[in-house]
Amino acid sequence: MKTGIFVFLRMQYISGISRHQMRISSLEDAIALDNQVRFIDAFVTFVDFAKLGFAVQTIKGEGRPSYDNKIFLKIYLYGYLNGIRSSRKLAKESLRNLEMQWLLEDIRPNYHSISDFRKNNPLALKNLFKLFVVFLKDADLIAGETIAIDGTKSRAHNSKKANFNQKKIDKHLEYIEAKTQEYLDALEENDAKENPEKIKNIQQKIERLKQNKIRYEVLEEKLEASGEPQISTTDSDARALLVQGQVVEISFNIQAAVDAKHNLVVATHTINKNDRSALSAIAIEAKENLGIETYTALVDKGYHNGKQIEICKQANINTIVAQPEQGKSNENGTTKDYLVAQFQYDQDTDTYTCPQGETLKTTGSWHKKTTDSDSYNFKKYRTPKCRECPVKHLCTSRAGGREIDRSQYADAVEENNKRYHANAQLYRKRQEINEHIFGTIKRQWGYNHTNLKGLEKVNGEHNLIMLVYNIKRSINILGVPELIAKLQKWNSPYKAKVLFLVETIYLKLNRANIFCQTSLAA
Repeated sequence: MKTGIFVFLRMQYISGISRHQMRISSLEDAIALDNQVRFIDAFVTFVDFAKLGFAVQTIKGEGRPSYDNKIFLKIYLYGYLNGIRSSRKLAKESLRNLEMQWLLEDIRPNYHSISDFRKNNPLALKNLFKLFVVFLKDADLIAGETIAIDGTKSRAHNSKKANFNQKKIDKHLEYIEAKTQEYLDALEENDAKENPEKIKNIQQKIERLKQNKIRYEVLEEKLEASGEPQISTTDSDARALLVQGQVVEISFNIQAAVDAKHNLVVATHTINKNDRSALSAIAIEAKENLGIETYTALVDKGYHNGKQIEICKQANINTIVAQPEQGKSNENGTTKDYLVAQFQYDQDTDTYTCPQGETLKTTGSWHKKTTDSDSYNFKKYRTPKCRECPVKHLCTSRAGGREIDRSQYADAVEENNKRYHANAQLYRKRQEINEHIFGTIKRQWGYNHTNLKGLEKVNGEHNLIMLVYNIKRSINILGVPELIAKLQKWNSPYKAKVLFLVETIYLKLNRANIFCQTSLAA
């Protein structure tokens, strides 16, 4: 009776297969036709590495042969697609992960070789991202008509403590001076009391302060020589950037241009400054990557910069950059009804008309204004009627009357601002298009920081991340089989020669022959 109950209870659960059961199967049988690793394999096999600038691995005359770079690219594409980017963790995955074993044909590189590939090929990774963008365009997944541009910060491998500006260095030096004087006074006091143990302790502290002073003085010299407002000691390219509100992080700034059709990234690069002077570079890069004549760029107000808008205009890019709130120009005491926006400019006469109907004219002379990050030319506009104007106190506090500055880039800015007000509904789509990208990469995948140092290497990693995002999204749109079919039909100048496939077949046949000969000998 007891035995029957035991059998009944046991049958309530699903039974597994014995670990000692023998199987006859291949790695190929374990990977479904729609598995993403099949597209990674097809894409990497398709690419001509030499044309993209990857370091070529030469065959050695002696010693162990090197790994093909295609192996490392497969590893990183698979790793970043699955939230793994540590070279040590990727090395472990090649040992225990069935998909990785299929992808690498059971090759198992060490973590150091894996790490070196990412560090040594930043430009090639950028070229690979651009190549995939061209493929997506030819596959009709990118329209190239409306593109949203934005940036996000990626934390650098550099702490706030290892970032210095002149003010911070001065503060440290002042502290060292004060502390040194404090110890000298204590030294004199203990010297009078003939306390040798205390004297020795104080002398050691003074010596440490001297060494710290030397270190900060060297930092000060480096900062002055660099011409930059700040310097980082762990990663010299990292900068203290405004992340949100008043929050500052030592980071890099990832710029991305995203196509509106399927929210695919068409251009990306990383900088170590804020957005204000970054618009033209990413906008022109998107145009060049897609090989198009013109497009409409949707951009937030942090990029609103006359010079940058003018450069985009010259490049035949129609910008719709959000207009910041109107300030008071160079005037004090200006009320809301008399801001610069209330003055009407006439292109033909090169004059302004104020709200009271008076005309402000210019002498035609250009003046130059230089800021910390930029410089531009401008003309001044005035009218003598200000002195007798009954509402002057509402317009300006200047004794000589109201004065308006007009930048050399004012025409381009005004055209942009008109487009912004005329296309409010289109502009609202900006957040839907590109902020989804950053949310996925930073929050869902956890790629909110970089472990690499140096702007060039960080740029390479961020291009790899954007490439992986595009691969993931295009697989979600078309599916693996259809995407592979489009890739095989694609006639790209960077397509790998058939010779590679022939060599692969030859190697497999050669291995089979060796196996047969060994079996026969046995």
